[in-house]
Amino acid sequence: MMAANYKTKKELKAAIGAPLRYTETSFFGNEYRSTGTLYVVGPSPTVRKWYASVTMADGKIVKVA
Repeated sequence: MMAANYKTKKELKAAIGAPLRYTETSFFGNEYRSTGTLYVVGPSPTVRKWYASVTMADGKIVKVA
């Protein structure tokens, strides 16, 4: 699961229309895709206070759930 570099899920939702700020955490290769659905944790890879599903289109955040 990738880490989204936002303090809160609300801050991530406010970034709709912008590129995702993230940190790759997988040992098995990159998880980021510029189009599709990503599953992220925040606010950092080690401090997991919230989780989200992020829909991306052409490198921009389209939806956060």
